[in-house]
Amino acid sequence: MKPFDYTLDFKNIDFRTSPELYRVGKGEQGVLLVEPYKGEILPHWRFKTPDIARESADKIYQMFLDYLDRDDFVGADMARKFLQMGYTRSRRYANHKSGRKYQQNPQKETSPAAQLQARKNILPNEPDLVKAESAAIFKEKWMLAKTNEKYLQLLEKHKQMHESD
Repeated sequence: MKPFDYTLDFKNIDFRTSPELYRVGKGEQGVLLVEPYKGEILPHWRFKTPDIARESADKIYQMFLDYLDRDDFVGADMARKFLQMGYTRSRRYANHKSGRKYQQNPQKETSPAAQLQARKNILPNEPDLVKAESAAIFKEKWMLAKTNEKYLQLLEKHKQMHESD
């Protein structure tokens, strides 16, 4: 799989009209960059309580299905990424009330050794069962999305398009 290309001019690219520029990358890469999808999906992304998370995950999953109905792989993949991010962020808050996992942000360290050290300084867990329930709601929809047969077919087609890059 090709890495996500962070060098693109995200402010000026419409990925609906230029889907060939899109790279899936790993996990949630690019979830807050790829337009117009970020603008369409982000307003619905919430996880504060299980009820809010359920409404959000249901809405985003329906958007995922709508993108698939239009054979819009980039939109479907972005919706999948938002569902995944709903799970990962809810889990982080379920484990760490502040939402911070590390004592210091490893991404702000200047050397690989300092980044590695910062990743070892994990804050203690402070379980939050409400956020854990929100995470479970998003995880269910994320799993449905990432195993959806049509999504997998479009993903394979998208990968093949980029094999010659």
